[in-house]
Amino acid sequence: MAPKPKPINLALQGGGAHGAFTWGVLDRILEDGRLQIAGISGTSAGAMNAVVLADGFSRDGPEGGRAALEHFWRCMGNGAKQSLMIRTPYDVLTGNWGLENNPMYQALDALSRVASPYQVNPMNINPLRDLVEKNIDFNMVRRCTAFKLFISATNVESGNVKIFPREELTVDMVMASACLPHLYKAVEIDGVPYWDGGYMGNPSLFPFHGKTGTDDIVVIQINPIERKGAPMTPQDIQNRMNEISFNSSLIKELRGIDFVDRLIRQGKLSADEYCQVRVHIVENQAELKPLGASSKMNVEWEFLTKLRDLGRDTVTRWLDENFAAIGERSSVDLRQIFQGIGAQHQG
Repeated sequence: MAPKPKPINLALQGGGAHGAFTWGVLDRILEDGRLQIAGISGTSAGAMNAVVLADGFSRDGPEGGRAALEHFWRCMGNGAKQSLMIRTPYDVLTGNWGLENNPMYQALDALSRVASPYQVNPMNINPLRDLVEKNIDFNMVRRCTAFKLFISATNVESGNVKIFPREELTVDMVMASACLPHLYKAVEIDGVPYWDGGYMGNPSLFPFHGKTGTDDIVVIQINPIERKGAPMTPQDIQNRMNEISFNSSLIKELRGIDFVDRLIRQGKLSADEYCQVRVHIVENQAELKPLGASSKMNVEWEFLTKLRDLGRDTVTRWLDENFAAIGERSSVDLRQIFQGIGAQHQG
């Protein structure tokens, strides 16, 4: 008999088109069968992947989830065929996946620094919303009871994170989680404006605690925490500022988890009253970091499938190396991450 799957919580970061890496990770986990998804927390592109998975899962289990993810990302790729936001012939020739040489990208980037979406996009046109509404049945998402689902957005007025649970999810809540304020108007829900969840939870981990039946959290990390050297150009400075701000909330939560874990190990906190959260990280920064920020807006199918395959390969190796740790211990040393050494295996 096959061993019983191990339950895990999945924490899915935002990162635009780089969310296709997460698609690959999810596709392989669903195909592999050794892990059982108990809960998902997602932000921005991570939120998109999460609700698409829930939609498909409620229809036909793991295979339905895989099919739904494939369909959603294929629709994203089809949109690139009519878009002006594509790579230049030179970038195609040289293998550069970024859009920084595209005149339309440069114009929009410059415009976003001097004008708000309330001025340049008063009708709030958002092709991504149209795609989400067309391809995701939120009635099916709300009916998915196979796992808990939490979507993060940032309350513009209070600056706090807002968690939307699966039972209440609407297209507005998912679009709020992916609302970049320099591109789109804030998404209002019950009279409250929301921006991208990455500012305060990329993704949020605290909703898992005591809600899913497992203390194992697998973070699918697509945003670099560490990047050597000081950025020099205005664009690189802005991109690095965004990386830091979009990782800050996750790092704070991981610090809290590590702090409680150490106090329990030292006997200063009761293990009966506090749980030791086991943290795991699936990442491939060696491949993702060189891609650059502009590639997060590249939805060419060739690029999306490259990221998908990278995600599948990465999590396959990760499972082979770390499956035994799930349910037993963390597979990363969080203190080494805080010290800028990167994700390291626990001994």
